Amino acid sequence: MENNLVDWKRVGIFIAFAFGLAWLVALGLYLTGGLAGTPYTLPLLAVGYMGAPTFSHILTRLITREGWQELYLRPNFKKGWLYWLICWVAPAIFTFAGMVVFFVLFPQYYDPTFSAVTKLMEQSAAAAGQTLPAIDPWIIVVSQTLTALLIAPIINAIPILGEEFGWRAYLQPKLMPLGGRKAILVMGIIWGLWHAPLIAMGHNYGTEYPGAPWLGILTMTWFTFILGTFIGWAALRAGSVWPAVIGHGAINGIVGIHVFFTQGTPNTLLGPSVAGLIGSWALTVVALIIFLKRDALKPYEGG
Repeated sequence: MENNLVDWKRVGIFIAFAFGLAWLVALGLYLTGGLAGTPYTLPLLAVGYMGAPTFSHILTRLITREGWQELYLRPNFKKGWLYWLICWVAPAIFTFAGMVVFFVLFPQYYDPTFSAVTKLMEQSAAAAGQTLPAIDPWIIVVSQTLTALLIAPIINAIPILGEEFGWRAYLQPKLMPLGGRKAILVMGIIWGLWHAPLIAMGHNYGTEYPGAPWLGILTMTWFTFILGTFIGWAALRAGSVWPAVIGHGAINGIVGIHVFFTQGTPNTLLGPSVAGLIGSWALTVVALIIFLKRDALKPYEGG
């Protein structure tokens, strides 16, 4: 396909709204103390920031009188169930595979005693005015992992749809005339830069890593490219936004599990989080296979 088939007017309007709305929320958070500065932080992030792409999708259609066809909301579960399943399970595999390699390379940061879990239990017990129960930390770790694996994709579906109804259901199809690879690459860059204010305020990587915040923004852009390749591929193959919603929700649900296994202060740009360069190695391999494989990023053909 030729580049001139891209509807750049609608793409530009959508991007302007997506960045403008989200960054306005980020400015409000910054002025009130950052990500931990207000009890309204989570609602603002879930509705205002994460919802910005959906609001932008709707506003772009209204302003340009595009209509409401090809919304990508049909589940297509009968044909796309495999992509739903892959997106549900794979993020946990990516996450633990990344942690294993990171801790093999940097064993000084692995905490076999799960002191973070014990500390969390002590704080919870103290807040309730109770003594610490004799619970094996492994039980907490396993239960949290199962919760992240089985329940998080469902719980996260609504706020994540706020992003994906914009990114994968609107912008990605609009960019597909560039060709699958170029569209996914451009998507990854846009999605990464969209996160920039949050990364600058410490999301994912904190603020103490070398080169903050610019290397954090760059690392996040790499992460959004590889994650966007994976869930973008699933959405294309299923012909639906829902596998991307599930995959994005699953990765968000399990991304913090590394804190239970970690001691000290590792370089967060590297890991052990799946958003780090080493922590994301398994996702990177899968994403590059998808990206480089011929015709892997072709749009869904109904039937």
